[in-house]
Amino acid sequence: MIGLCLGAAFGYWPWLEIQASIGDHQIAHAGMILQIGFALFCLALLLFLPSHARIMQLEKSHRDFQITMQDVAKAYAISHQADRDGLFHLRSEFDSVRERIQHLRDHPSLELLEPAVLEVAAQMSHEARKLADVYNSEKVKRAKTFLKQRQQEVDRFEEKLKVAQHTTDELKNWLLQIETDETLIERQLDTLEADLFEILPELGFDLEYEQPARRNEKVVPMTAKQVKPVKPVKPVRPAKPAK
Repeated sequence: MIGLCLGAAFGYWPWLEIQASIGDHQIAHAGMILQIGFALFCLALLLFLPSHARIMQLEKSHRDFQITMQDVAKAYAISHQADRDGLFHLRSEFDSVRERIQHLRDHPSLELLEPAVLEVAAQMSHEARKLADVYNSEKVKRAKTFLKQRQQEVDRFEEKLKVAQHTTDELKNWLLQIETDETLIERQLDTLEADLFEILPELGFDLEYEQPARRNEKVVPMTAKQVKPVKPVKPVRPAKPAK
């Protein structure tokens, strides 16, 4: 179509002729306009399709790379866990990698993976063998058991602290109650003494204060009121009659 447009433009062959109108108005050179527009559309497709194909190819390769990395990560996790469990004993690099590859091939969930993926995972597991030895399953189990025992000790100690705190609170409340009762008794005693000091003089007792023997202690001796003796009245003798 682009060649036809170029040939028509240089006069080698005629333009496309189409009769078109809008209402009563005839569109001049409608065929030429349609031919040029279609040629431009084809040119745009020629420019767009190659770039789109490259983008699709990049997306496909990226998706394949992600799938491959997921497979490698899965195979490495299985091999590393087996290494932590102590299944691999060979120390040389070649024998160690071969032993790991054989273990991955025998694993039921890795049957469909390519040998290259298994080899990469085995090499990664071999490089991480020191890490697997440090975090050996038996060592991790002992560490968890130790931490569990420590946690149990902490829980028991917290229970004892709760009991001690409860006992302390009870003693505090008891002491506060006793002090409150003592204060109330002292006030009642003071009121009773005040009432007694008002009543005793009326009953004929003299109240004398002495120095208290102890702090906040009053010693109030009570003595009977002395009554003055009444002198006897001498009898009056009758007077003698005068002679």
